[in-house]
Amino acid sequence: MTLPLPARGTAPGKAQNPVGLLLVALPVFLLGWLIVYPIFSAVITTVFVRQADGTMSVSLASYAFFFSDSYSRANLWITLWTTFVCGVLLLVIGLPIALYLRFSQGRLPAYVQGLAIFPMFVPSIILSYALIRTIGPNGTVDLLLNAVGLPKLPSPYLTPWGPVIGLVWDNLPLTVLMLTAGLGNIPKSSVEAARDVGASPLRVFVSIILPRMGNSLLVTASFAILGIFSSFTLPYVLGPASPEMMGPFMQRTFSDLNDPQNALTQAVIAFGFCLIFGILYVRSIAKNRGASR
Repeated sequence: MTLPLPARGTAPGKAQNPVGLLLVALPVFLLGWLIVYPIFSAVITTVFVRQADGTMSVSLASYAFFFSDSYSRANLWITLWTTFVCGVLLLVIGLPIALYLRFSQGRLPAYVQGLAIFPMFVPSIILSYALIRTIGPNGTVDLLLNAVGLPKLPSPYLTPWGPVIGLVWDNLPLTVLMLTAGLGNIPKSSVEAARDVGASPLRVFVSIILPRMGNSLLVTASFAILGIFSSFTLPYVLGPASPEMMGPFMQRTFSDLNDPQNALTQAVIAFGFCLIFGILYVRSIAKNRGASR
């Protein structure tokens, strides 16, 4: 008795599904149209400059002006400083909350999770004015201190710390959710076994939890940094007028100064810094997919 051999090309997973390709085609087209094309267009526009006689020539004058201008460098520096401080604060605040949510039981962790996620449903403009009414001059904090006879505290409003407070509050929900998801890959049995042999909480965190959280920390930090670096509303409303973060700086250069060439240059430079963290994120995702296979 002989069995018929399977036809070539009929092995599962070998044939291409045209429906799947069509479903992927639209997101890829939108990605190229809305993201990739504007990036290349901005780079080309800032590098190839039309001269007075109508000819095109390669010129890096706008980039040279940006890095030679002290005000532009100050804006870039305050953006990098704000992004770094917010990224560190988000991990320092979000990681303990995520650890508590992952390894605790009962009703209290549910309430804590609800409070941690609540800022996600508050628009940035509402959050900005709520912070102004709370920590701004003559805000709620000043009124309470004055009621008990204490002196006023320096307000972070219109200082570099104003956007830091707003951005940390605004990005904390996503940070907690991503860290909690990353902690979900750590089995409780490993933690309980370490506790049974007398390991302290710090030893459990350093030896068991932290080594398995490297990828989650990298992805979380990348998302937070990309969102903070490109933020506009909170730095525009809460931050100082000088120096200012790159988002308000680009908007003011384009609309108030009517200088689209330098605004595009600022956008390309900001994209260059964000591209570093984007590459780290993509490499991390590709590494995980390769390891899972």
